Amino acid sequence: MNQSRKIKPIRCPGVCLRGIIGIATILLILSAGAVKAQQRMNIKGILDSIESGNPSMKMYDADIRSMNETAKGAKSWMAPELSTGFFMTPYNPALWKKSGDINGMGQYSIAGQQVFPNKSRLEAQSKYMNAMSTVAVQKKGATLNDLYAQAKSAYYAWMILEKKLTILDQNEKVLNFMIGNAETRYKNGLEKINAYYKAKAALGSLQSLRLMLLNDVKQKRILINTLMNAKDKMKDYVIDTTYLVRDYSTYIIDSSLFVNSRSDIKAIEKNIQLTYLKRELERTQLKPEFGIRYEHMFGFGGASNLYTLMGMVRIPIAPWSAKMNKANIEGLKWQAVSLEAQKQMVINESTGMAHSALTEIATKKKQIELFEKNIIPALRRNYQTMQLGYEQNTEELFELYDAWETLNMTQLDYLDQLQQLLAMQVELDRTLQIR
Repeated sequence: MNQSRKIKPIRCPGVCLRGIIGIATILLILSAGAVKAQQRMNIKGILDSIESGNPSMKMYDADIRSMNETAKGAKSWMAPELSTGFFMTPYNPALWKKSGDINGMGQYSIAGQQVFPNKSRLEAQSKYMNAMSTVAVQKKGATLNDLYAQAKSAYYAWMILEKKLTILDQNEKVLNFMIGNAETRYKNGLEKINAYYKAKAALGSLQSLRLMLLNDVKQKRILINTLMNAKDKMKDYVIDTTYLVRDYSTYIIDSSLFVNSRSDIKAIEKNIQLTYLKRELERTQLKPEFGIRYEHMFGFGGASNLYTLMGMVRIPIAPWSAKMNKANIEGLKWQAVSLEAQKQMVINESTGMAHSALTEIATKKKQIELFEKNIIPALRRNYQTMQLGYEQNTEELFELYDAWETLNMTQLDYLDQLQQLLAMQVELDRTLQIR
């Protein structure tokens, strides 16, 4: 007769309980670290990080601050000049002293001199120096626009790679099903072996393709981390695979659109304004400047104290002194003409690129719509029909394999078409300077 055994409860001392709590704490920390390592990033967060952390932005900020600080001294005067020393003094010191009724010879002089700058020149110099940073501000915007384009291009390429990896996961399961089912049928004499080897080879090709895609994902992640100036260039995270196909129908593509939105065109405009300000500054160099000099002399040996008070004027309008300024004025005029032509060239090229991109995007959208509504659904139904027939022994494995292969290649082709559309969108966003 079997006797039932009573299970005695295990008593865990305080040390054991503390050990369990410690292990649980460690597991929580490790799981938290894993969650942190797999944080999710979207395109907005990446672009914000680039704007705040990319070294080129800090470089421009420092450059702009440097110009603004320098401009604070634009209205400074020249420093006053002081001089002191002997004036018309004999080398023989004995002659310095008074001799009878004859006063000593020589004086000791203290002199001061100040040049008063032309007011219009100071105003022109102030306007010119305060405008210098405006060019750098617009160049910063143009550089940021290029960085955004690089980041979005890498981000969307990474997103397509993730979608391809998802398709590979599904296809690997399908091929494993084909291979396993074919092995069973071959053993029972119900299947030909040729399609089986094709499926085995396709499985190997998928695994090779997976390695290549995973390497591409790493490259895109490194590029984005570099653009964000992340300390760890191998920092791991996942990205949001949702995307937006932008509607450009509200945009009117003309020159005013680019003038109002493009930072590089604004930089050229600011450079033109800066050239005219510099030209005006050169004109003020042809205006006279005045100064004053005062000198006091202490006479030796009873001689009277003397002073000198003189006015000074600089006359730059003389032909031999004004030649360089006039040449600079003429040169700056043609420099402004060149910049204006450059501005029109950029606007013309950008307008053509935008219209071309809009046409390509419209065509690509129609192609993708055909994939989504007609081609892929039809091929998926064909594959499902072949799969059902294969399971019911009315279709051969090679027919099922051909249906799968066609569907697989079409799905990958669809993702390539989608990547091309997103790349066109990124390029058009860069052309229109849309964040």
